Amino acid sequence: MEKGKQRKIIHVDMDAFYASVEQLDNPELQGKALAVGGSSQRGVVAAASYEARKFGVKSAMSSVIAKRNCPHLIFVKPRFDRYKELSNRIRNIFFEFTDLVEPLSLDEAYLDVTENKKGNPSASLIAREIRQKIFEKTGLTASAGISVNKFIAKVASDYNKPNGQKTVNPEEVENFLEQLEIRKFHGVGKVTADKMYRLGIFTGKDLKEKTLDFLNEHFGKSGKYYYQVVRGVHHSEVKPSRIRKSLGAERTFEENISSEVFMHDRLQNISEEIEKRLTRSKVAGRTITLKIKYSDFTLQTRSKTLQYYISSQELILEAAKELLYQEKMKESVRLLGISLSNLNTDNEEEKEVKKEVAVQLKFDF
Repeated sequence: MEKGKQRKIIHVDMDAFYASVEQLDNPELQGKALAVGGSSQRGVVAAASYEARKFGVKSAMSSVIAKRNCPHLIFVKPRFDRYKELSNRIRNIFFEFTDLVEPLSLDEAYLDVTENKKGNPSASLIAREIRQKIFEKTGLTASAGISVNKFIAKVASDYNKPNGQKTVNPEEVENFLEQLEIRKFHGVGKVTADKMYRLGIFTGKDLKEKTLDFLNEHFGKSGKYYYQVVRGVHHSEVKPSRIRKSLGAERTFEENISSEVFMHDRLQNISEEIEKRLTRSKVAGRTITLKIKYSDFTLQTRSKTLQYYISSQELILEAAKELLYQEKMKESVRLLGISLSNLNTDNEEEKEVKKEVAVQLKFDF
């Protein structure tokens, strides 16, 4: 790409992907309030149809609360093989337009179409064609955001969901970000949003008025990120082969566990699953993190960094047990998880050193 040339980035996000696949394959579920995930007392919603979302059902919600919010909610078990099959079909469509495709998950990806295989100068028309092809080849709908960088494209893709798209042209970036509600900024979760509210930050304009020193003081390392993105500065490139930062697994139990003997059994099962995933990905890690969710839903993590890389079930379990005994449990436990980070792929990632381009170039979006 020519130096100083503005990029054209598309963020494609499938609409309620898991739930939509289930409705696609089973016509009787179409138009119904549907949740993909466990229906037991300890189950968790993995995805919800738009019909269910109207009742406040959302992913990561316990099935008990979901059922309380929506008594007529239908639960179905996830079929990840089917989701992967359709995800691969969708990804092949992306490659018809560009090789610069960065998958984020099975149902979303970034595409850099600045220079594309179709020779189409309009990223908006490319996004529309991609969405149409996805529908023709899978029967599923997708939404898209189009703009000058990944951050704005991702925010924009959520604007006209489902089955819509939004383009933020270069000359519209400043106004778009200033009017954006702070909770819609990608990277601002509920806890951070509440903190910003207390500091009088409700919109992008409010955020933009804060100095870098102020943001660093209140948000630490994230301060610089917030300072830059609200000004449209986000240099992260679309990376076709994303480098994995961590790998893990977790289990929610049918009944709360208070016995450490039972916890050992669960940790052994989890560590075996992680070993399989590490082997498939051909990676190892040095930092192990134990995740504990108690019966009162409070969450605790305990971490340890080793001097060497590990990938075997035995060593993962040994480190996890050590973290388990690090301090006394305060309540019975409903969930345990283990993750491995500081992977041996980290040193392969090149550091991004980009100069900020002061003048934004206009082009056909």
